[in-house]
Amino acid sequence: MTADVMTIRDMCAAFDVTPRTLRFYEQKELLFPIRMGQRRLFTRRDRARLKLILRGKRFGFSLEEIRQLLNLYYVGDQQATQLSRTLDIARDRLTDMERQRAELDVAIYDLRSQMDLVEEMLTSRSNAHNPTE
Repeated sequence: MTADVMTIRDMCAAFDVTPRTLRFYEQKELLFPIRMGQRRLFTRRDRARLKLILRGKRFGFSLEEIRQLLNLYYVGDQQATQLSRTLDIARDRLTDMERQRAELDVAIYDLRSQMDLVEEMLTSRSNAHNPTE
């Protein structure tokens, strides 16, 4: 394919996604490939959008948030609205992620403590059954 358009196979290879993923994003109106019969041809715009979709998903943005951000590209203010809204959503997401990390740190600490307790119990039981002389 040319540098202007890519087939679904090219897109899958370039972005490490499945055809099903691309069709899903097309169905959700996040991507708008050119349709030629059964073939889909993805433009530079589709590639840029997919890159943003995948990044947003990686950061835990919802598809609706991603859609809203992508649609703000066309507001006509040199992307100021899009960038500002992206920053707002990113700040909220970062706060959520930091809270989740703190909860996970506590859970890890608790699990290690419980494992240490069980190991101590096993050691003491083993010593009780096999006393040294």
